[in-house]
Amino acid sequence: MPNSPKAVIFDLGKVLVDFDYAISARKIAVKANCSAAEVQELIDHSPLLFSYETGQIDKAEFYRQVCKLTGYRGLQEEFEPEFSDIFSAIDPMIQLHSELRAAGVPTFILSNTNDLAVGHIRRAFPFFSNFDGYIFSFEQRMMKPHAGIYEITERITGHRTTDLVYIDDRAENLAPAALRKWHVIHHRSADQTISALEKLDLIEKR
Repeated sequence: MPNSPKAVIFDLGKVLVDFDYAISARKIAVKANCSAAEVQELIDHSPLLFSYETGQIDKAEFYRQVCKLTGYRGLQEEFEPEFSDIFSAIDPMIQLHSELRAAGVPTFILSNTNDLAVGHIRRAFPFFSNFDGYIFSFEQRMMKPHAGIYEITERITGHRTTDLVYIDDRAENLAPAALRKWHVIHHRSADQTISALEKLDLIEKR
């Protein structure tokens, strides 16, 4: 359709792949001096992960800090898969992405994430290679909902305002996109997101 949006941007976690830091915490705790719950609190809710996912520290320093704070005794080569192998595919959303690609719609990923997660997902999930571009917080050194990462996304996609559709499970990450007049879809379920894209004439109605 002539007036349809020109590109679709996906968040990654909880949209295309699910994740659970409890999986990582249990593995790390086996070689640490604290409980799985304490490890999860450190990974999921402390400033350490923020520093890593905004590129302030690299994966080697992240590993060193985890060792220092938890007493983790494993090697970095052991830690990396224990930390990053926490993802599972959300199949209906991966199929939706495939439909958009088949329809010739450019697709992009905009994600708050880190290089260990991206490396694991790239190896484990073939669909991940089939995007036109990627905007990652750790590379851009800023994290959603910082306005700057949306400006960068517009430059990378080559589109602005209503030419863009953005799908994210977090309302606070959609708000800056809405201010830039992107179409925004608050992802709660695959069915709801599919319906929203049908209404925008980006995929065939089911």
